[in-house]
Amino acid sequence: MDRLRTARNVAIVALIAAAVEFLPGGGRAVEAFAAALWVVFAAGLAFFAYRLYRERHVDLYGLGDRHRALLYGAIAIGFVTAAAQPRMWHTAFGEFAWFALIGLAAYTLLAVYRYSRTY
Repeated sequence: MDRLRTARNVAIVALIAAAVEFLPGGGRAVEAFAAALWVVFAAGLAFFAYRLYRERHVDLYGLGDRHRALLYGAIAIGFVTAAAQPRMWHTAFGEFAWFALIGLAAYTLLAVYRYSRTY
C-alpha cells in the first residue's frame, strides 16, 4: 500500500515536471506560482514580526531610545545588505563592504541583547 502511494506521488511530480518542460508557457506559469509563494512567505514573515512586536513591545520600550534605535538600525542594515548581496558581490570592495555591514549589524544586535540582559 505504501509503495503504491509513493509511486503515485512520483508519477504526479513527473507529470507536472513534464508539463512545465514541454507545454508552451509552462515556465512562465512556474515563475508566477513561485512569485505567489514568495508573496505568501513575505506576508507570513510580516505577520510574525507584527505578533512578535505586539508581544514584546514593553520589553522594546524598556531598552530606552538609544538601544531601541540601535536595534532597529541593525535590523534595517541587515535586511538591506542581505537584499543587496547579489549586486555587492560583483566587486571585491562590495564583497568586503557586505561582510563588514553584516558583521556590524550582528555585533550591534549582540550588544543590544547583552544590554537587555543587564540590570
